[in-house]
Amino acid sequence: MCFELDSLPPVPRISGAAVSHDDLVLQAADGERFAAFAAAPDEPTGAGVVVLPDVRGLYRFYEELALRFAERGIAAVAIDYFGRTAGVGKRDDDFPYMEHVAATTQDGIQADVRAAVEYLRSAEGGSARSVFTVGFCFGGRNSWLAAASGHGLAGAVGFYGMPGERNGVPGPIQRAAELEAPILALQAGADEHITAEMNAAFDEALAAAGVEHELVTYDGAPHSFFDRRHEEHAEASEDAWRRVLDFVSGNAKSR
Repeated sequence: MCFELDSLPPVPRISGAAVSHDDLVLQAADGERFAAFAAAPDEPTGAGVVVLPDVRGLYRFYEELALRFAERGIAAVAIDYFGRTAGVGKRDDDFPYMEHVAATTQDGIQADVRAAVEYLRSAEGGSARSVFTVGFCFGGRNSWLAAASGHGLAGAVGFYGMPGERNGVPGPIQRAAELEAPILALQAGADEHITAEMNAAFDEALAAAGVEHELVTYDGAPHSFFDRRHEEHAEASEDAWRRVLDFVSGNAKSR
């Protein structure tokens, strides 16, 4: 299962952090428009992240996560996948997301990622010098694939993403030699669909391709463990969040 719609990131707010935020509509190079949520720090570090949601697209969890990044000086924009098929309006809890997931394409997703990356690099988006992608589940896989899509990323992070081929579409394992940015993979040891063998194959493919990477598996953690409601996995969540922040700071360009 991916996150429930009432889930929240297991990341503490920073009291008093000055952050602004806004609902956006961005436009990809092919002319298609999609919804996004931007969070901007008043004291930016020069880093920015594109947040790639799970299969349900943009909802509160990812908006809150964007705010948590911004509180730490990292500009963030969380994007939706379904502008091409569902428009840019807000949706209720009954939105049939899987119908729209099936209609996505790698070209469309990466066109939208590019628009978000360009937004973060613009003056309006905070003039980020180093842009990363951070994704979850469906978004984790697409975050890694973003590193093979010519966006000039400083790094790509994926939580419990599927690294292998899916429905005949090559995954990060098959495209490892095309990945042009450091990779951080945060995988769930008790994931029912992403096995230890798949993770090992991903690790081996990245090493063979000479891609700087770290793959961490949290033993006993289920898919979507990064959730405030999963108190029994708080230690794994805390470690994963620390690794994300260290990855961003370690791979960002100096000021």
